[in-house]
Amino acid sequence: MDVLLTYLPQNHASSELGAVIFWGQNQTLDPNNMTMLNRTFQDEPLIMDFNGDLIPDVFGITNESSQPQILLGGNLSWHPALPTKSKMRIPHSHAFIDLTEDFTADGDGRMDHLLPGCEDQNCQRSAIYLAGSGTKQWVPVLQDFSNKGTIWGFVPLVQEQRAAQIPIPITLHIGDYNMDGYPDALAILKNTSGSNQQAFLLENVPCNNASCEGAHRMLKVYWELAGLSQIRDAVVAAFFDIYEDGILDIVVLSKGYMNNDFAIHALKNNFEADAYFVKVIVLSGLCSNDCPRKITPFGVNQPGPYIMYTTVDANGYLKNGSAGQLSQSAHLALQLPYNVLGLGRSANFLDHLYVGIPRPSGEKSPRKQEWTAIIPNSQLIVIPYPHDVPRSWSAKLYLTPSNIVLLTAVALVGVCALILAVIGVLHWQEKKADDREKRQEAHRFHFDAM
Repeated sequence: MDVLLTYLPQNHASSELGAVIFWGQNQTLDPNNMTMLNRTFQDEPLIMDFNGDLIPDVFGITNESSQPQILLGGNLSWHPALPTKSKMRIPHSHAFIDLTEDFTADGDGRMDHLLPGCEDQNCQRSAIYLAGSGTKQWVPVLQDFSNKGTIWGFVPLVQEQRAAQIPIPITLHIGDYNMDGYPDALAILKNTSGSNQQAFLLENVPCNNASCEGAHRMLKVYWELAGLSQIRDAVVAAFFDIYEDGILDIVVLSKGYMNNDFAIHALKNNFEADAYFVKVIVLSGLCSNDCPRKITPFGVNQPGPYIMYTTVDANGYLKNGSAGQLSQSAHLALQLPYNVLGLGRSANFLDHLYVGIPRPSGEKSPRKQEWTAIIPNSQLIVIPYPHDVPRSWSAKLYLTPSNIVLLTAVALVGVCALILAVIGVLHWQEKKADDREKRQEAHRFHFDAM
């Protein structure tokens, strides 16, 4: 795996970003084996698979053209990516994602677009809007940012910061915190009447007011989440599966006592409900050299694949869910290299799970494959090799037992121990009765013998 690093020029004479690629060597990363890109970027670039060869490419606006350019991975050649006369906004919110069957906020299996923003220059009034798939109407899903008389809002983007600081635009980090099948979000909010800013969990709940009826769902701010409300001057918050148990924990970056110092906080998810999940990672299916015979190449995690599933929930209704893998990479996106899809309290098998990867331009048939009867609380590693033969793709399934499995095992052992104890007591009583009967028989006087 390689590493792309963007940086500001040392003298800060320009706000454009330079980039350097450190090339990985199987299990190691050699800091001396690197390539400095001969162009600078006006904004942070996007990592995507532009030509569908499963090799990451770099997309962005460079200093040599006002139109977006693409740096193809492998041969590192520059090409125009999007012929447009419109100037790209800086900072630019870009994503590499399937717009027809991808991330969904309302559980209908189709993509929805979340838009956080400020309704005034100083972010005194903030809001989050949602546009459903195939609609042009923006529905507010969060407008109430008040708590105990205090008004909170998003941190406004200030371009005129010190040269050593990079401005961070308004960002939502998405993850299913309570595994109910509806994605939640993490956001950094600022006290509009003060200077403190904190990370807050935005829970995805059913709509309970008229303004969000068109979306059927809304976001609710968790004002008093244990541990999270104690972190002051938070800068970025993201989800991360620290214990590799399928439950998303929270990682927060905050400022230290000095503005140039930062601290990283990790908060364990103590969600107790026995909900289910499936964890999916799609690899590139590439070898560093020619693939040996009869060996399936794994490769590394890949930007662009999409995952979608259909199942039946605990109430017997059909449920769909989907997500995109590594769709964003700029402005501290901090997306996980895998997708954790919450299933709620439904312990049913996933009826269908679909995985698709980008395909080259001109190829009409989609590259996707279906797997059936996927066990909940499992991790699925998909290896799309060969890329153009989906029926030959392989998947490795790893199981993660939930608490109910351990409780069932303890209950089974307890019942067996109780049965053995009852059998032992009855056997001891029967043996004692037999001994008493033998003693009585030995002391009995036989009149027939006289």
